[in-house]
Amino acid sequence: QVQLVESGGGLVQAGASLTLWCVASGPSITDYEMAWFRQAPGKEREFVAGIIWTSRVKDYQDSVKGRFTISRDNAMNTGYLQMNSLKPEDTAVYYCALGKSFGRSTTDYDYWGQGTQVTVSS
Repeated sequence: QVQLVESGGGLVQAGASLTLWCVASGPSITDYEMAWFRQAPGKEREFVAGIIWTSRVKDYQDSVKGRFTISRDNAMNTGYLQMNSLKPEDTAVYYCALGKSFGRSTTDYDYWGQGTQVTVSS
């Protein structure tokens, strides 16, 4: 059973940067694809970025392309989301997810963290 813990969220001003961490315990994350999702109040959970287990393929939602970078360190069982040039519309709870499928749907992923809050003020 994989357990995920996110950290690194916080309150920042527009234009600032944050790096989110996702630390996994249990089986090696090498067996899984990884993604970050986010959920703003009153909205559905949406895909932000994904990365396959070899890190050779990455996918980003259009609104974060060029600003966010997803990465992973399989040896450390850890994933990262580097977020630059943050905007107020990036405000949400950010979730890390692992799964056997690589896609943009929440149903592609089997394991989820508890989320970390990111708030961007204007």
